[in-house]
Amino acid sequence: MAQSSSPISGVAERYAGSLFELAQQANSVAKVEADLNSFQAMLDGSADLARLIKSPVFSSEDQAKAIAAIADKAGITGLTGNFLRVVAGNRRLFAVPGMIKAFRQIAAEHRGEAAAEVTSAHALTAAQQTELKAALKSVAGKDVAITVTVDPSLLGGLVVKMGSRQIDTSLKTKLNSLKLALKEVG
Repeated sequence: MAQSSSPISGVAERYAGSLFELAQQANSVAKVEADLNSFQAMLDGSADLARLIKSPVFSSEDQAKAIAAIADKAGITGLTGNFLRVVAGNRRLFAVPGMIKAFRQIAAEHRGEAAAEVTSAHALTAAQQTELKAALKSVAGKDVAITVTVDPSLLGGLVVKMGSRQIDTSLKTKLNSLKLALKEVG
């Protein structure tokens, strides 16, 4: 995996790598990945939870108690639940989104897949996701695991990030390019 100069990504990659090794030893990579996806969905859906993990105002005890309660309520137990508790105890919750992303990449590489992050203006149907995976497979030369997020501000189109490549067909970007071109002309 390529090393980044960002200290957050370094922390995230180390934690994700350790979690992957533990999950592999316990034969529970799929379960851990599903639990992490569930936690990511909660994080995306709750501004309060996002503030809890990002804010240095909360003590590590408060963060650990809150994460333990959230994990228990959501049914995130076992390895993933313990992992979240350790991360909270070590004051590393700010890096959890990066850890989840890094874990997905490691798991996809282990399965022989390429990982792609797709941002769309609206939710993709199962047929659209299947078609997108097939198109990305032809580009990558191997199966592609996609993570889809919805960003209505794109207005239309997709933004696909796969490795170091980014394909941006969003209407928002096209409109911004047109706006810039019109400024240069006028």
